[in-house]
Amino acid sequence: MDIPDLHPWNVTYEEAIKIQKCLKDKVILKKIDRRINYIAGLDVSYAKGANTIWTGVVVLDFPSLVKIEERWAQSKVSFPYIPGLLSFREIPALLDILTKIEVEPDLIFCDGQGIAHPRGLGIASHLGVLLRKPTIGCAKSRLVGEFDPVGEDRGEHVYLRYQNRIIGAVVRTRSRVKPVFISPGYGVVLKDCIRFVLETCPTYRIPEPTRQAHLLVNSVRCNGVRS
Repeated sequence: MDIPDLHPWNVTYEEAIKIQKCLKDKVILKKIDRRINYIAGLDVSYAKGANTIWTGVVVLDFPSLVKIEERWAQSKVSFPYIPGLLSFREIPALLDILTKIEVEPDLIFCDGQGIAHPRGLGIASHLGVLLRKPTIGCAKSRLVGEFDPVGEDRGEHVYLRYQNRIIGAVVRTRSRVKPVFISPGYGVVLKDCIRFVLETCPTYRIPEPTRQAHLLVNSVRCNGVRS
């Protein structure tokens, strides 16, 4: 996968904010007009009390959701944990693992936010701008925005609003189970995000691509495997 080098990663807090504000204008949201054959999920697992992380990518066939490929790596992070700046902590390691996959995905799921972010550039949007590839942010909790109560049945959803605009949706992927927070990252509209999330949640609350990536990185971390 070809990954352009748009900006440095070893930056200060102020520089990171400036980069986010600049890249926000590069986020393009549009309806996907081609067939999606492969979907990837990304996730990161941290060593407790250390700066060691395990990153993983799992590529699934779509719509069968059969696993095609998986890769993982162990590395160190240098950027501190700061809410709203997660991409500067995790994306360098995610880019490294994405260069190792042989099957290039048509759509990427991130465990985090897309445009549902204080500056409109969560990790899914940041990654999408870098890759110029459709990305969806699917988080377990809200970062910003307000929403009405969600119905209890699978598929029901309400819009997530921030500063008088729609930035995502709160979607019930399983009946009477906590909803997930979905937002477009790059190259995809919210309506398609909701559809793809529901199509990749046949059994569990979390979309299968990121669920599989989560299982992968936690497995290698807990088993003490080194790349």
